[in-house]
Amino acid sequence: MASAARTASEGVKLHEVRHNVAGQRLGRKGQEARERILSAALRLLEDPHGPPVTLTSVAREASMRLTNLYLYFPDMVELLLAVLGRVMDAADAAFIDRLSVRWPDERLGDACQEFLRAHYQFWKKHARLLHMRNALSDVEPRIMDYRQKASLPIIEGLIMQMDGIDDAEFSCSNLAVVVLTGFERMATVVTNPNFTNTSRGQMPMSEAEMIEQFILAEARLLELAIRDRRSARPDAAR
Repeated sequence: MASAARTASEGVKLHEVRHNVAGQRLGRKGQEARERILSAALRLLEDPHGPPVTLTSVAREASMRLTNLYLYFPDMVELLLAVLGRVMDAADAAFIDRLSVRWPDERLGDACQEFLRAHYQFWKKHARLLHMRNALSDVEPRIMDYRQKASLPIIEGLIMQMDGIDDAEFSCSNLAVVVLTGFERMATVVTNPNFTNTSRGQMPMSEAEMIEQFILAEARLLELAIRDRRSARPDAAR
């Protein structure tokens, strides 16, 4: 399966950046300065209740003049893309690689739960960055393009779990997109700092218990989607 980082962060990986925006080749000091900017941005983004993350606040955190930061990142979108590239390098090991091996039918439900718990933990760890990505993708084509590319390895993995079975009524790729949209939206909602469970008639529960209930519900939907496609195989037992 294609790596999320290879697919989604083309042109923004640290090791692929050789020049600044002025076209000057980056030497050791230039690479260190760029790394300092990325590390500063990541530190600010780790605080879900911190002040707005802007080029100015990143420059301050990096102990750098804003004019010097502009040599490496001309706008917030380019900086965000670089930070996303760094974070998404870890997405494969965090949860995407779980899709690379077909989940056995006899433990499909458990595999769906384990995948979604890992996906949620990744979202929880990087919630502020991923919320910024989602918000900016609505207005910034560069972020939207990145987001679409980043979703491809997940969609491909879901299609593989469904055995790639299409028929006259359903397309595996369309079903995978819908399923992905569902659990991405769930992660977006429950990692919002302002989110509270206000469902009427809901028994009081802790945040962890509430999130686990959402994961179990989403896992059930994922399991049903995969079993539906697997059962459509010509050789599937009836």
